[in-house]
Amino acid sequence: MDEKLQQFRESINNIDAALVFMLAERFKVTQAVGEYKAKNDLPPADASREQEQIARLRQLASDANLDPEFSEKFLRFIIDEVIRHHERIRSETD
Repeated sequence: MDEKLQQFRESINNIDAALVFMLAERFKVTQAVGEYKAKNDLPPADASREQEQIARLRQLASDANLDPEFSEKFLRFIIDEVIRHHERIRSETD
């Protein structure tokens, strides 16, 4: 294989690994948030917080020369999964 291509692929693999570990850490924190919300009878979703996060991420993406539409889709996927986890936690504590 071409050495330069191999270097690119190794960089991509390292970045992918970092992304997976960062997502795992994020979900550990959101799990704790879900448990806190369930114990304190708070709703699983917070539309205003979601909108703030999406706007913030779109701005970060724009600053980083990344397509804001892509970043919003990515965050929306994560938010939807977090809400699903929060709903499950809430149903287990009822």
